[in-house]
Amino acid sequence: MLEKQIEKKFKNKIEAAGGLCLKFVSPGFAGVPDRIILKPGGEMYFAEIKKPGERLRPLQEKRKKQLEALGFMVEVIDYEDV
Repeated sequence: MLEKQIEKKFKNKIEAAGGLCLKFVSPGFAGVPDRIILKPGGEMYFAEIKKPGERLRPLQEKRKKQLEALGFMVEVIDYEDV
């Protein structure tokens, strides 16, 4: 399954549960996760979408650790998670 297909399926699942799954683009700050997830009740986290077996690039791993150090949850989502 292609990353784009996984991302669409994940987005649909979040929205079906009443949340928002926003594309995250940050010009000048590469390596950020693909999506910001906003769920009812004020829950927020970031999601990086990957094909099965694909790993985070070093810069993505760095950004994940930076966000987690600030107290945010960062999930890596692949086909098995959707």
